Amino acid sequence: MSKFRFLTAGESHGKCLTAIIEGIPAGFEINTDLINQDLKRRQSGYGRGERMQIESDTVEITSGVRFGKTLGSPITLVIQNKDFENWQKIMSIYPEDYTEEKSFTKCRPGHADYAGSIKYNQKDLRNVLERSSARKTAIETAVGSVAKQILSAFEIKCSSKILQIGNVTENFNEEIDRVKELGDTIGGKFEVVFENIPVGLGSFVHWDRMLDGKIAQSVMSIPAVKAVEIGQNPLGFLGSEYHDQMYIQDGKIVRRTNNAGGIEGGMSNGEPIVVKAVMKPIPTLRKQLNTVDLATMQEDTAHFERSDTCALEACCVVAESRIATVLVDEMLEKYGGDSFEEIMKNYKNN
Repeated sequence: MSKFRFLTAGESHGKCLTAIIEGIPAGFEINTDLINQDLKRRQSGYGRGERMQIESDTVEITSGVRFGKTLGSPITLVIQNKDFENWQKIMSIYPEDYTEEKSFTKCRPGHADYAGSIKYNQKDLRNVLERSSARKTAIETAVGSVAKQILSAFEIKCSSKILQIGNVTENFNEEIDRVKELGDTIGGKFEVVFENIPVGLGSFVHWDRMLDGKIAQSVMSIPAVKAVEIGQNPLGFLGSEYHDQMYIQDGKIVRRTNNAGGIEGGMSNGEPIVVKAVMKPIPTLRKQLNTVDLATMQEDTAHFERSDTCALEACCVVAESRIATVLVDEMLEKYGGDSFEEIMKNYKNN
């Protein structure tokens, strides 16, 4: 049974974003400054839009921690939406506050608008936009930051970088400026690496316990991510060229390549876990896209509110967080205990 799980709640322009984390053992010290640093990283990056000038995300812990250390009970994280003061009536929970202000019926191609309107029988696409928005990745980043702190206690290190924006592999800012002038958006490819991973996280015994499958799902479900790779793409390689051969060095088994990206047979093999992903161009853009107005069933141009030109740096941070939650779950399952001291003892004795 998984040891680490979380739920999030909140809308893009609602009062706040909330997460409840369960499964963190007692006695672990959480540093809120580190969480806020990750939240700031998520909001930074060249090409971000107006929303980042409004929000300055910080986390508040409202349960599960006393005097800086976890109690073993559920932990609640809260991020206030500063922009809510401009949306209080629009996002009110009370029926008497009903207003059509900021409502819209023109689907945005590439967004959840159309499918969400059909699935949940919504006439106002605002009811789809608010939760499908990538704004919710702020609270997911906070959860992942807690997970990264736990991993750090095991000396597991995390890093990420942009590999490509559009077709460009350098001079990223110039390409973003060019696209912004066109009123368009652009995506790209990034890489996340976790080092010092112990052998044997995940399992081959069932499809849903395989580590690469769990990681791929966690990254693929980030808004706008359309492709995920673990390690080196094998296309064009022969088996003798691709697979990471094993040698003895100073009495230890070593590899001279890591094409598998640290995972073989659904399990970590001790090499760094390397995850690459592709983010599509953000589908809200000033350049008008053709669509249909669901209220009139006539062709029209898509609704536009505001948008980033490129959010690839932010996506890197979110991916770090998503992968960290998977790895923490696996670590707690393998070395489990009710207190952090017990888990560390199990880890050291393994």
